[in-house]
Amino acid sequence: MAKETLSPTNASGTTQPATETTKSQSARTPASGTVERRSFLKGMGAVGAALSVGSLLSGEAEAASSKPITKGDIAILQFLAAAEILETDLWLQYAELGGFQDSELPGMPTGGSPLYTLAIQQLDGDMDRYISDNTEDELTHEQFINAYLISKGADPVNLDAFRTLPSSKATGANQIGRLTNLMQLTVDTTWWTRYRSRTKNPDRHDSFAQAIATLAVGQHTAIPRTDADVAPDPNKPNGISDFTQAIANTAGFHFVSIEQGGTSLYPSLAQRVTSQEVLRIVLSIGGTEIAHFQTWHDKAGNAIHLSNVIDPVTGVSVTFPDLNSAPFGGEDFQTNLIMPEPTVFLSKKFPPCSIIRPTATHGAAMGAAQGLTASGLFIGQSPEFFAALTALAASADAAHRAF
Repeated sequence: MAKETLSPTNASGTTQPATETTKSQSARTPASGTVERRSFLKGMGAVGAALSVGSLLSGEAEAASSKPITKGDIAILQFLAAAEILETDLWLQYAELGGFQDSELPGMPTGGSPLYTLAIQQLDGDMDRYISDNTEDELTHEQFINAYLISKGADPVNLDAFRTLPSSKATGANQIGRLTNLMQLTVDTTWWTRYRSRTKNPDRHDSFAQAIATLAVGQHTAIPRTDADVAPDPNKPNGISDFTQAIANTAGFHFVSIEQGGTSLYPSLAQRVTSQEVLRIVLSIGGTEIAHFQTWHDKAGNAIHLSNVIDPVTGVSVTFPDLNSAPFGGEDFQTNLIMPEPTVFLSKKFPPCSIIRPTATHGAAMGAAQGLTASGLFIGQSPEFFAALTALAASADAAHRAF
C-alpha cells in the first residue's frame, strides 16, 4: 500500500485544508489499489462540534493524554472507530424493530414491530432491553474513539457518505440510509463449537462445525423486510408464525456472531498498540464486547426449535435444531454452557486454558473486515466503500509496537 498522508484536524474537529499531496492521493481510483482512507476520515458533524480537547480531558488524565501517540495507534483507533460505527448502524436497525422503545437512542421511539419483538422475546423476556443497551454501548464506543482521535489532532472517522442501503419497510423501521444490510445474511455459527472445544484453537488453524448449518447457506433475513414477514398466524396461540420466529432466531445467532468478532478483535489489535493510554482504551472497550458476547451466547441457546422453514420470498430454507441433541449434545455442548471451555493456548506443552479465541494479531483487522463482508452485511455497498474499508484494515494491521 502506498504511504498515506492524513489531514490533521484542529481542536474543534474540523479538517484542515488538504495539501496537494493529499489531494492527489484522494483522487486515486479503486482500481489502482491505493485508495486512501480519506473518505472515512472526515469531520464529525454534531459530535465533533460538541467536543474539544479541553472538554475531553482533565486533571491527571489530561496530563497523560497530552502525550502524542504513534501513527500506528491512530490507524488502529481509526479502524476500531469504523467498526463501531458499522456496529451501531446494524444494532440501531435491530433496536428500531425489536428493541425497547424509549428515547435514549437517536430516532427512537419508533414503536417497533410488535410480533418481531415478541418472537425475539421467546429467546429471553428481556431481549428488547438487551438490544437497546447493546446499541447504546456501540454508539458510545464510536463517539468516544472519534473524540479521542480529535483530542490527538488526528482525523475522526465518518461513514455518512456510504449510508446508501435501504431500510426495512416493516412498521417500526426508520426510513433512512443504512451502512449495513440485515436482510441478506449468511451467518457463521462456528463460534458455538469453537468455544466448546477442549482440543482446538482457531489460532492453530483448526476448523469447526457450524452449529446452525442452514444459516451458513444462502441469504437469510434477520429483521422483517415488510409487514408481510410478521403477519399474524391465527393457528398459533401467540400469533407468531414459524417464519417470523425463524427471523428472530436468525437475529439471535447473528447477535453472537457480531459480538464474538469484537471480542477477538480488541485483544488482537491491543498487541500492536504502543501508547499505554491507547492500550487502556482498547482493553476497556474490548471488555464490554466480551460482556455482549457472553450475554448473546446465553440467549442463542434458547432459540425455538424449527424444522425446514421456507422463506416465502427467496425460497431459502432454515432449520434450528435442538443443540442439546446429536450431533452435538453432551456436557460440552449443552445450551446453557456459556463460559469458554479450556483449550490449547500458545503451545500444547502448556495445560489447557479458558481463553478468548482467536487472539492472534497477524491480519486481525483484515480478517474482521473480510468476515463481515462474507456474512453479507455489506451487500449493496459501493466499490469505494469496500476499498476504503480494506485500506483502513490494512493500515491497522501494519501498525506495530514502538519501544
